[in-house]
Amino acid sequence: MSNPLTTKLTSFAALSDEERVALDQVCQDTFTVKSRDLIRIGDRPEQAFLILDGWACRYKDLPDGKRQILAYLLPGDLCDPHVFIFEQMDHSIRAVGEARVAAIPKQVILDLADRYPALARGFWWSALVDEAVSREWLVNVAQRDSYTRMAHLFCEIWLRMCQVERTSGGTFALPLTQEQLGDTLGITPVHVNRVLQRLRAEGLVTTCHRQMTIHDIDALKAAAEFDSRYLHLERRAPA
Repeated sequence: MSNPLTTKLTSFAALSDEERVALDQVCQDTFTVKSRDLIRIGDRPEQAFLILDGWACRYKDLPDGKRQILAYLLPGDLCDPHVFIFEQMDHSIRAVGEARVAAIPKQVILDLADRYPALARGFWWSALVDEAVSREWLVNVAQRDSYTRMAHLFCEIWLRMCQVERTSGGTFALPLTQEQLGDTLGITPVHVNRVLQRLRAEGLVTTCHRQMTIHDIDALKAAAEFDSRYLHLERRAPA
C-alpha cells in the first residue's frame, strides 16, 4: 500500500518522484500503539507523529472527568506538524484502537520544507484544511441537531478516507465506540445509539466489525446538509 502521506499531499501539490521518495524515507521509524496517548497535554514535543494505519484523536479532558474529542487523525495525517513550535502541548493525542505510527523529528520536517517547495506547499495546505475542519466541527456541535451532526461526521470521514484510498465502495474502517462518538458529538452514548439506529433504519448506513458501510452517500449528505467545500478535496474525492 502506498504511503498515505504522499497520497494525501498529492491532493494539494504536484510531487516529483524525488519528493515521493523523500516522504517514504521519513516513514521508516515506525511503531504500533493501541489505545494509549502518543503525546499528552503539557508535553514538550520534539517530533511529529504520522498516522500510517489506524486512527488517532486529539482530545481534552475536563476536571469533572468528561472528555471532548477535538479531531480525528486518519492515515496520512500528521499529528500537528508544527507542534514543536509550542513550548507545551495544549491538548493530548491518543491512538483510537491500534495504529501504526511514524515518528518524524522536527528537524526532518523543517529540512523537507526547506528543500522541497512543493512539500512545503502541501504541508501548508494540509494545515489550512485542518483548521477548516476544526471550524466545521464547531458549527456541527454548536448548531446542528444530533442526527444531522452524526450524519455530517460520517460524510466527512468517508470523504477523507477516499482521499487516501482507504475505502472500498462505501465501506471504510470506523474503530469508534459509542462512547467515543458521544465525546465527539457532545451527546450521551445512549443518544448515540438512538441516532445510529435511526440511520440504520433509514437504510443509510450499517456497521459491522469496526467498519461502516454507507449505502446511499447522496441521501446521507442530504440528511447531513453536507457541503464538502471546507475539505478542499475536489481534485480527488468523489462528488
